[in-house]
This record gives sequence, structure tokens and C-alpha cells, in this order.
Amino acid sequence: MIDLGQFEREGFAMEPSLLTSAEISELIVLLDAAARHESKRGGVRDVMDLVPEIHAIAQHANVRAIVDAILGPDAFIVRSTLFDKTPEANWKVPWHQDLTIAVYKRRDTNGYGPWSMKQDIQHVQPPTEVLARMVTVRVHLDACPATNGALRVIPGTHHLGRLNRNHTGNYVDETRAITCAAQAGEALIMRPLLLHASSASTAPGHRRVLHFDFAIGNLANSLRWALA
Repeated sequence: MIDLGQFEREGFAMEPSLLTSAEISELIVLLDAAARHESKRGGVRDVMDLVPEIHAIAQHANVRAIVDAILGPDAFIVRSTLFDKTPEANWKVPWHQDLTIAVYKRRDTNGYGPWSMKQDIQHVQPPTEVLARMVTVRVHLDACPATNGALRVIPGTHHLGRLNRNHTGNYVDETRAITCAAQAGEALIMRPLLLHASSASTAPGHRRVLHFDFAIGNLANSLRWALA
């Protein structure tokens, strides 16, 4: 079980064996069939819409045990994404925080912005307190060593609050960065405000990761989470 004290200090944790090999194999068959037309993009937003069986993974007992321990039993899923680095879709992501949320409909609201549209879904940067009430669970369906684009994180940087994108580099200390290599079935649990990055794969193969965002609480001005 996750060490909550360490998680809150560092902003991330690795949790082994959330899924069995049989569960992973079944998921890969379903995901590969649904995402074939997205193979060159490397990412599929709202993957639960394409593969309804993903709902069961978001509510898997091992996943919910972690989410409930961090956010409480009233937490709910607000976004699901499939990432897959392959030789055809091999990219790097610079150091950043996850600052946007997906909402049902735009309502201009104090403290929320800027707005953006991604695949017909409204996205917005909410106040820091909203992001602080969220947790991300990244379930690896393939082995993800450092050579295959494993995520890197800088412990404790979620305590810095929301950073100006142009000044993020001022807070990056590569000597403190940790590479979150993972085995199939293992999960990376992290706070959205934690600084993280990933390199392009030097030995690219499949690197399928189910990325779930969970939250608790309401948004201001009757804004609704896209999945709520």
C-alpha cells in the first residue's frame, strides 16, 4: 500500500502489480483494435469512450485503493488517455506540470484560464487548489525502462504551486531527477503539479500507458468536469 507521508512529500510513488498479466493481455487486444487509426499520433484522448472496458480498470480494486487513500472515497475519474510511444510515434516532452482539466462546457469564470479546445473538448487551466485536489494514476501495460521513454520527475516540486511556463527551467535540477522505470502492470502515482518530463525512446517499442486523472470536489460557477 502507498506510503501517504512519502507521497505527499515527494509528489509521486511507484506501485507494483496493479494488474495481472491476463488483464494486461486482454486490454492490449482491445486497445490495439480501437487505437489502430491513431497509431502515428501516440496518444488517444478519452480512451474510455473508445474502449468501454477501460471503465473497469479505472474502478479496479487496486486502483481505487490508491485513489481512495489519497483523495477519499468520493473521488471520481475526470480524464482517461492512452499514450503509446512506438517507432512511428516517438517524442520527447520537456519539463512541465499538468495544468489543464477537461470540462463539459465553457463558462468564463474568475481564476480559470486560458481556455483551449482539444479534439472538440473544452480545456482550461483551473486555480491551483483544484489541481491540488487531483491525482494521476499511470498504469503501464508494457515494460517501460529508461530507454523506452520512462517518465522522469523532480521530487517535491508539486509544493511550488502552479509555475509560469516560461520560468519552469528555473526550478529544474537534473541532479535530483528520478527516472520512473516500470514493469508491465506497475503504476506511477503522481500529483499533476509535479514537474515531469520524458525523453524520446532510444530503443522504441510499444510503451502503452493508461493515464487516469482523478479529482474530488466541485468546480466554480457551475462548471462541470467533462466526465462527471
